Amino acid sequence: MSMRVPEPHLSAWQGVLQAHALVVARVEEALVRAGLPPLAWYDVLWALRSAPGRRVRMAELAGRLTLSRGGLTKLAGRLESAGLLRREAAHDDGRGVYAVLTEAGEALLRKMWPVYSRVLRETFVDAISAEEAAAIAAGLHRAKAAAAPTDPAPTDIHEADTHP
Repeated sequence: MSMRVPEPHLSAWQGVLQAHALVVARVEEALVRAGLPPLAWYDVLWALRSAPGRRVRMAELAGRLTLSRGGLTKLAGRLESAGLLRREAAHDDGRGVYAVLTEAGEALLRKMWPVYSRVLRETFVDAISAEEAAAIAAGLHRAKAAAAPTDPAPTDIHEADTHP
């Protein structure tokens, strides 16, 4: 197996990383200016909102968000203290814990989304065509599947037309 990564692929990978870092930084800045919490809060709350019953096991939530269980536990504690989610014991498993979205969490999502979506439109939607976006999404979904072949079906938790 060759150790070489073809230039177009290396350039695409670097572009993904750099674009991600810059867009996330812009979103974070916009949220701060709007007096809203960080993007990580939005990501957790959105994952809960998109889950059946607006609840999901903490271990599964950590995997969806690519957070360590410990990192999610700390973040969930802050969100719970703010009244945005609550944790419930799983009745079928004495060790399992569910994170459940609260009405306050849903309301915060509705406040955060206009700020988040504005930055996405300015930095991403206005920069690439719909055809380019479809090609990027298809390629990244294949890369995700190759990186985690045991991953369940892809979940498009950031589909713009389904946000609050």
